[in-house]
Amino acid sequence: MIEDMNSAGSHIAFPEETTLDERDERYLRKAIVWSHAARRRGNRPFGSLIVSADGEVLAEAGNSNAETGDCTAHAEVNALRALAGRGLTREELASATLYASGEPCVMCAGAIFWSNIGRVVYGIDAERLRVFRGERQDQRDAELSCRDVFRASPHPIECIGPALLHEASAAHDGAWAS
Repeated sequence: MIEDMNSAGSHIAFPEETTLDERDERYLRKAIVWSHAARRRGNRPFGSLIVSADGEVLAEAGNSNAETGDCTAHAEVNALRALAGRGLTREELASATLYASGEPCVMCAGAIFWSNIGRVVYGIDAERLRVFRGERQDQRDAELSCRDVFRASPHPIECIGPALLHEASAAHDGAWAS
């Protein structure tokens, strides 16, 4: 953990950055590109994609809740919805990886659990996202790590992150009203 001080003088513990292999870096960067696209469309800056074990991009999406008015239209959920009707088996999904530009929230972590996705790689962590969001009540999240949700799962969900922090943070710079 890395410690820093917030504007109120309190200590914040940040998870250390994870080093990724070339494949994970490539796909996480694609999720980050989706986060910038979501922001350009007026949404919160999050992006996600789902990749099969053999490297096929199965689904990709950005956050669209501002465009649609759907509070559940987070990037991860949108990507999971895009899988509907594809006929993928639970075993295929268990060997897939979901890449997210930001740490999945509790809702998204639950959706990942229910989908049977077996691996998650994410960019900016929830603690750093909270610094961008500030203290506004309408921007607060449930302060529960996706890892806590995944640990409660009866099937294994590997979780890797935070990673590519500088790149994953860029879409958030100036995006959150204080």
